[in-house]
Amino acid sequence: MLSIAIAILLAQPSDCAGKGAALVASAQAHAGAFDVLQAAADFEAAAIAGCTDAEVVAIYLRGWIASRDAYRFGGSPESLAPVQGMLERMDGEPWRSRGDVDVARFVLRAAMAAAQSERDEMSLLIEHAVDLESRRQSAGLPGAPIISAHEAAGDLWLQVHRYEDARRAYLRAAERIGRTRRVILGLARTAVRLSDSATACDEYATLVSSWRSGSVEPSEIAEARTFLRQPSCATPR
Repeated sequence: MLSIAIAILLAQPSDCAGKGAALVASAQAHAGAFDVLQAAADFEAAAIAGCTDAEVVAIYLRGWIASRDAYRFGGSPESLAPVQGMLERMDGEPWRSRGDVDVARFVLRAAMAAAQSERDEMSLLIEHAVDLESRRQSAGLPGAPIISAHEAAGDLWLQVHRYEDARRAYLRAAERIGRTRRVILGLARTAVRLSDSATACDEYATLVSSWRSGSVEPSEIAEARTFLRQPSCATPR
């Protein structure tokens, strides 16, 4: 999903070359390292440098970050105002009628419901986003950029403490879009919540093995390394 989104940005008929292309590549690297905030900043800079479609990716990521932050405040109207603002921007031109942006809109609406712990509403919205994305993928079209609807479904179910639903969502994502780092981390975290230490050890080990040594490690990799120090992870399975 991530590589498809980047390929589309690089192939668009604009001035997305040189500095813009480098910023898009930087955004890709930061997103792959769980640094969504810096990825959004890079996409914003890429849009200024001429990569027109990078702007809507930045808006989507900013909305996602804001919705996750809003959860800490119970999804109050004030905390969700930035997300609503991003949705209003996505509803404008030139993105109003684009299918990939439509998927992203439903992801953000689901994230707003999750911030308020409105599980039933969240379920309807995220499943619609996943269905839209699946149909687009079957037609060879992109879904939500950077954070796919499939991955977001797992993240949101995990956020609202529905761990079996989260695991099912991550497994579906793994089958549909592949075992991205976000999916692997999600499977590890849900396994911890479900007291499935064997799976948690395996998934955290896979996540660590995917990390390039020498790079500055994000908290997610540190989390994995800490869990792997448990005696249960050293026991042959």
